[in-house]
Amino acid sequence: MAPPAAQCAWGLLLTFAFYMGSSYTDSVSALPHHNYCIIGAGPSGLQMAYFLQRAGRDYVVFERSHAPGSFFALYPRHRKLISINKRHTGKSNSEFNLRHDWNSLLSHDSRLLFRHYSHDFFPEADTMVRYLEDFASMLELRVQYNTAIIHVKLERDSQAWNGHYFILTDHNSQNYRCSLLLVATGTWVPNVVNFPGSEYVEGYESVSINPEDFAGQTVLILGRGNSAFETAENILGVTNFIHMVSRSRVRLSWATHYVGDLRAINNGLLDTYQLKSLDGLLEGDLEDLAIVKDKKGKLHITLKFYLENSNSSAGAESITLPQDELDNFATRAPYDRVIRCLGWKFDFSIYNRSLRLMPGKGNKKKYPLIKPSYESRGTRGLFVLGTASHSIDFRKSAGGFIHGFRYTTRAVHRLLEHRHHGVPWPASIYPITQLTNSIIKRVNEASGLYQMFSVLGDIILLRENATVFEYLEEYPVGILAELELHTGKKAHNGLFVIIMEYGKNFSGADKDVFYYNRAVGEAQHAWQSNFLHPVIYYYKRLPTEREMRLRPPDWPLPRPDAVHHIVEDFLTDWTAPNTHILPLRRFLENCLDTDLRSFFAESCFLFALTRQKLPPFCQQGYLRMQGLVGNERLRHYAVEAGLLEDHTVMHSTDELLGGQGGSHDQLLKDHVIPGSPLHHLVNTKDEL
Repeated sequence: MAPPAAQCAWGLLLTFAFYMGSSYTDSVSALPHHNYCIIGAGPSGLQMAYFLQRAGRDYVVFERSHAPGSFFALYPRHRKLISINKRHTGKSNSEFNLRHDWNSLLSHDSRLLFRHYSHDFFPEADTMVRYLEDFASMLELRVQYNTAIIHVKLERDSQAWNGHYFILTDHNSQNYRCSLLLVATGTWVPNVVNFPGSEYVEGYESVSINPEDFAGQTVLILGRGNSAFETAENILGVTNFIHMVSRSRVRLSWATHYVGDLRAINNGLLDTYQLKSLDGLLEGDLEDLAIVKDKKGKLHITLKFYLENSNSSAGAESITLPQDELDNFATRAPYDRVIRCLGWKFDFSIYNRSLRLMPGKGNKKKYPLIKPSYESRGTRGLFVLGTASHSIDFRKSAGGFIHGFRYTTRAVHRLLEHRHHGVPWPASIYPITQLTNSIIKRVNEASGLYQMFSVLGDIILLRENATVFEYLEEYPVGILAELELHTGKKAHNGLFVIIMEYGKNFSGADKDVFYYNRAVGEAQHAWQSNFLHPVIYYYKRLPTEREMRLRPPDWPLPRPDAVHHIVEDFLTDWTAPNTHILPLRRFLENCLDTDLRSFFAESCFLFALTRQKLPPFCQQGYLRMQGLVGNERLRHYAVEAGLLEDHTVMHSTDELLGGQGGSHDQLLKDHVIPGSPLHHLVNTKDEL
């Protein structure tokens, strides 16, 4: 038995431990708590806040600056956006017009369309800042400004939604507890390459934007993207010459069909290079370079291994330069200034290791590693939105830009609504006879399909032995195998997936996208379409996760049971009866083994007498006494087309009415018009 003193000490120790544990529990439970915490009040953060507010959820947005859109308050440095603001399309359909509005966020308020803020095709960045301020204030979004989140960690708790809470700490050491974390900070940390002499390099984020500061100077720009060319465009007319160096060749957006590649608005230096006006482009690995500064302040480009073989204490004049051995070395002329324009990367520094938020691989290492559902691969309940989520479709689609991530953000919100609140993915149910019309309507209007091609798709779930279907809009096709888990919808009877695609061999930095006969116009060659066009995949059952992993390279989906391409169209208007609609309808009929046409009551009556299986239109209409009702105009058309006999020349109105009072128009309104036996359809025009 322990002595009394030892027992007393042990009791005091237990009491202290209990007190400390209870104090910690009380302090944690006293933290400000929100179900949803959004870091960043940029476009994606505000977009998610809008959806959460409309759904009545508990959320808060943390913004380090005093106003939303702090990135656009600084960048682009020369204040001209490259996102188009097409105010006129010739159409009044608001969904269609969003296809060509790359700046507006989604909302119910038509006043918050960007076309009301600027008439410029390429707007000013300050206009975007003003727009985002109005979006947050007019919709009364709950944004906590001047709150910089500097640390995020996990706290395990079995009662939490995902088995843990997120503990956020701001710059004032205030802690917040969140059930779910939505990261919308974008990519704002400058990419920097370290090499000998890199201290002489000026960064895009701080270099002067006054062209007069570069008058008569020779400039080297490191980088090959829009920020590099934007910088060059600003000083092109005042410098001696400009050289650009990057590890890869220039990628032109009109060749790659990727909006993040070089845009035509910034490519003036390509003209001066190819027309031999002193400026030029070079390829080389920046990590192999070195910069040496001479006594006159001039900057000389050399290679790292020359410095390694030289005396480090020797002066710049004694260091061997490439032109000492190769007298026509491309960058042998000294430069007055070297500017770094290498883009941005995600800030991983604020996330504790417990979150396991890791960078991607290869050219995606500047983005966090996430699933196709936009959830972190390392931590459940942590979602990445906006530009930082671009690893899902980098160099493929528009997910890194407002006109793309406004739709992926909505998709994430729908996933969360089902996971945590039991709200199924929004869907509409139609009779199978409306299948063709529903697809045609969406591919001609939907902006989400159009901008997030190959990433978001419409899902059609067949129901009740394919007599009705359920239509789900803009679902992330990368998680198609998990459809039932994420939407609450079953796919027991087969499904169609509608997405937009470019031709397989039409996009790329080395592709000639202007070659002769580049367009496909015949429906039978639709699968060879090059430009953006609708593609319909048919599956008899939902693909498995294994099939998704093993799908062919560059295929957005696994190999289907059947696939149909709607031929590309110069006007992106897929409404041509023979070229677009008829082939689509025949494809759907072959998949469903049914007839999707609409018929007059006379034809349905004939089918009922001569066929064992009636077309769905007759089953759902005629047999339920919902057949097509005749009128005077329709009767004349049918007579002129030879589909009906002209009975009016054989009988008087009184005879048809059987002596009862009433007009001829009333007869046509209340009765199905008799007609001749159904004529055989002899061409595609008749079939339509």
